[in-house]
This record gives sequence, structure tokens and C-alpha cells, in this order.
Amino acid sequence: MTQSTWNVALLQMDIAIGEPERNYGKLEALLNQSLQDNAKPDVIIMPEMWNTGYALDRIQEQADPEGERTKALLSSFSREHGVNIHGGSVAVKREDGIYNTTYIFDREGREAVSYSKIHLFRLMDEEKYLQSGETIGRLTLDGIPSGTMICYDIRFPELSRKLALGGAQVLFVPAEWPHPRLHHWRTLLQARAIENQMFVISCNRVGISGTTEFFGHSMVIDPWGEVLAEGDESEQIVRATIDLGLVSEVRKRIPIFEDRRPGLYE
Repeated sequence: MTQSTWNVALLQMDIAIGEPERNYGKLEALLNQSLQDNAKPDVIIMPEMWNTGYALDRIQEQADPEGERTKALLSSFSREHGVNIHGGSVAVKREDGIYNTTYIFDREGREAVSYSKIHLFRLMDEEKYLQSGETIGRLTLDGIPSGTMICYDIRFPELSRKLALGGAQVLFVPAEWPHPRLHHWRTLLQARAIENQMFVISCNRVGISGTTEFFGHSMVIDPWGEVLAEGDESEQIVRATIDLGLVSEVRKRIPIFEDRRPGLYE
């Protein structure tokens, strides 16, 4: 059965660089808190690389082997509480290297998709330590076709358009997006929502890692580009209720997908 509305909860957390035990403990506390305040969420999302932060010089020792610890935690929680969980992303150790990987689970605790970041961010040396994913992040939650990207991916509009052309109505974006690029963060997310006429649900971290300061401003944006909820720069749970029927309404009102001329773009 397709869901008509979603209550969403964005776990805008501070991340202790290179301290997985501390981060797993904090995440569990925030997950439990998300169930206690106001309306129970239908979807919970967390930030990028929340298990280790960007401790890339120690990532071989600290990444989650095959994502097993992360998957067990998220699957158990989603099944116990009947909530969809977007696991942000975590550092995952596989046989061929370290990946920045998202795991998403449905209300029954089943894995809906795993997605590894395909655009690695050179300004933070990701390409020196991480392997790039090779598939895009398509999934369905509560009958709603959706897509996921990770942080730097939002600078590549081809990816979000491909997801939208595949039917995605919601785009999830976990991130560790720092100062001084707040204007880029807000503008790019709103652009992805407007040009693809979809909801964008983005969860960014807060706090300081080394000399880098992360500003939060996790956002929920509707298909018109209107900001329904936005965090500040503190650790918090950002909440919103979205009317999923708005996507079809907007797409009928301005039929951009019918008016495309892809033959001229290639």
C-alpha cells in the first residue's frame, strides 16, 4: 500500500572523528529519541560517514567490515519499531577496499538498497583512501519510488535527473558539508528539488573535525523548492511532514518530463 504522507526525522548529529564506539552509542540514543518526540517518524535519516567521520588515515582499522555491525543495528531497529531507516552512510571495509556506503531498511527490517558514493571528493582526499561505487541508488519505501545520493553527488545534476526519470519522487542526501559553502548546500539542494519536481530530504552533520567546521542545516524541501524544515548549527532532530501526493500535482502542473528534448542534449 502506497503511503500518502511521511513524518520524517533527520538526525543532525556531531560525529567524533575516529571514535566508532562513541558514534554508535550516540546514534542509538538519537534513534530512541526520535521515537519519543511528537509524531512517530515514518522515515529516519542520518548524516554521512557517521561511524568514523573523516578519519581517513585510520579508516582501514576503523571501517565496519562488510557493514555488518551497521546493518544489524539498523535492521533490528527498523523491524522492532516499524520505521523506515536511511542509514546515512558509513565507512565500510570490503575485500577490494573501503567504501562510503549507504544502507536503507524498510519497516520490516529488510534491506531496500545499499549505495556507495560514486563521486569522490578530492578536497577531502577521498579518492586516496576510498573506492568509488559503480551503481546508482534506486529504492522503494512504502510504495514510493525514491533515490539516494551522498554529499558531493548533488553537484552532478545528471545523477538526480536519472533517478527522477526512473520514477523517483523523493531524493535522500546524507552529507558532511562544511563551512564556508552553506550557500552552495542550500542552492544545490533546492535546485535538485525544483528541476526534478521531487522532495529532497538531506541530513548534514554538525561539529568540528580538525580545522573543518560543519554547519548542519539539514533540510526537507518540497517539489516546488520550498523549504519545509531546516536545522540550525546545533545537534538536533529536524522534523517535517511531507505530502507525497504533491509530486504528481507539481509534475502535472509544469510537465517538464513531457517537454524534454533529450535528442538535442546528447
